[in-house]
Amino acid sequence: MHRRIIAPGALAAASLLLAIPASAAPLSPGAPGIGDPYYPAYGNGGYDVSHYDLRLKYQPATDELEGTATLVARATQDLTSFNLDFLLDVGEVRVNGAKAAFRKSGEQELEITPKTPLAEGAPVTVVVRYRGVPSSEQVSGFTSWHRTPDGGVAANEPEAAAWWFPGNDHPLDKATYDVSVLVPDGTQAISNGTLRSTSSKLGWTRWNWRSDKPQATYLATLAVGKFDITTGTTESGIPVLNAYSKDLGANAGAARASIERTGEIADWLAGYFGPYPYSALGGYVPNTNTGYALETQTRPFYSPRQFANGSNVSIVVHELAHQWYGDAVSLKGWKDIWINEGFSRYAQWLWSEHEGEGTAQELADHVYASHPADDPFWTVKPGDPGPENQFDIAVYDRGALAVQALRNKIGDESFFAILKGWPAKYAHGNASVVDFQRYAEEVSGKPLAALFDTWLFQPSKPGVSAARAAAVAKRAKGAESVSQPRSWKRIAATNGVHGH
Repeated sequence: MHRRIIAPGALAAASLLLAIPASAAPLSPGAPGIGDPYYPAYGNGGYDVSHYDLRLKYQPATDELEGTATLVARATQDLTSFNLDFLLDVGEVRVNGAKAAFRKSGEQELEITPKTPLAEGAPVTVVVRYRGVPSSEQVSGFTSWHRTPDGGVAANEPEAAAWWFPGNDHPLDKATYDVSVLVPDGTQAISNGTLRSTSSKLGWTRWNWRSDKPQATYLATLAVGKFDITTGTTESGIPVLNAYSKDLGANAGAARASIERTGEIADWLAGYFGPYPYSALGGYVPNTNTGYALETQTRPFYSPRQFANGSNVSIVVHELAHQWYGDAVSLKGWKDIWINEGFSRYAQWLWSEHEGEGTAQELADHVYASHPADDPFWTVKPGDPGPENQFDIAVYDRGALAVQALRNKIGDESFFAILKGWPAKYAHGNASVVDFQRYAEEVSGKPLAALFDTWLFQPSKPGVSAARAAAVAKRAKGAESVSQPRSWKRIAATNGVHGH
C-alpha cells in the first residue's frame, strides 16, 4: 500500500500579521519539519491548517495540472517565514492578500516569506498559484502520482499530496477540503467526500467535491480518467459512490463484485467500531499498474491487481476498517502505525469469523505457530517498527495477533467496549500507541504494560508461557498441530496491500 521516503529539511509555518509586542519571543522561521522522528522533514512547524480549497484544471492527454490552492490556517508561533511541502512549479504566492517572496529548496520544500511577519495565534490565508506535470516529479527516485491511459491518480502513503497541492504534509495537521477539478467533457474527476455538483461549459466539466471532516494530507486523493460511477445508500443512510475505470478488462467483474459490497461492510463494521464517522462512502478502481490499496478517506483506492484472482471482499473490509482506525483517529507519529494496520487486519479476522471461515482465535493461533522463533518476522516490533519496516507484513499479522492477545487478556466485554470507544474518544484527532495502552487500561481496569511490551515491542517471538498466558497457540508449540483456517489464503491474498 505504501511507499516511504525521507525528504530533505523543511522550514516551517504560516501565520498572520498583528502587532508583536516588544516582549515577545524573537521572530524566527518555523521548525524544519513537524517533529516526526521517522521522517524529520515531513510537514512543517509554526502553523496549523484548518481548510484547503483546491481549484484545479487537468488535461489527461498531457498530464498537465494547474491550480490555485487556498489554505486557511493559524500561526502557532511568531514567524518570519514558513514552508509548504510541494513539487510543482509555483507562479505566485500571496499571504493575507499581499504578494510573498518564495523559493524552492531541497526536493519538495516551498519556502515562503510573507511581506509582513506573522504573529502567534493570528489567522492566515495563503494562496498558491501553480502548474506542472505531476508524473515528471520524483522524490528519492519514486513518484506518488500514477499515470493511467486516460489520466492520473494521486494515492500513496505516507505521502502523495505534494504532487498535486501544497500543504503541511503530516497527519498531525488535519483539515477539511473543497476540491474543484476542471476536466475535458467525458472525463470524470474523483476525490474524497461528497460530490456537491458538476457543470459543463465549452467542452470542459467541473467536478466539485467536499470533505467536511478533518482529513490527513496523505488521505486526500484525486483520480482523473474515464470511469463508470455507481451510487446508492447504505441501510444506515450513508450515500455511497463507487467508480471503476472503463478499461479494467478481465478484472472489472471481480472489482465490482467486491466494492459494491462497501455499504454492507461499512454497516457491519459499525457494529464493532461504532457509527461510521463520515457522511460519504465509496471506493474507486483506476487502471493503474500498482499492486496496493489505500484507505483514502471516505473513498478507498484499489488497484486492479487486487482483483486479478477474483473477488476480494477482505481487502474492502481492511480499507473500510481504516476509516475508523487510521482516518477518523489518525496516528500522532508514523511509529504509531500499529493502531492503523493491526486493527484493520484484525477486522479481516472478524470478517472471517462472520463468514464462518475461521475465528479470530484460530487465525491468531495460526500466525503464532506458523512463524518459528528464528523467523525475521519476529524481529519487527509492531509498536515501533522503524521507517524501514513500517509496512512490513509483521506490522499487520503480528499486529493483529497482539490485538487478539489483548482481547484474551481483558475479556470480550472490555475488548469490544474499547473497539467502539477508541474512535469516539479521539474522533477526528490524533493518538499514539501509548494513548491506546492507557485507554485500554482505563476501560479494562487491568495493568497492560507487560502485555504490550511482549507483543508489540520485543524483537523476538513471545515464549510459550507468554502465549499461553494470552491464550494464543495454547494447544501446542509447533505449526504442525495448528490447522490453517479456511480464510487464511483469502486474507493472505490481500497482502499486496503492503506493496511499496
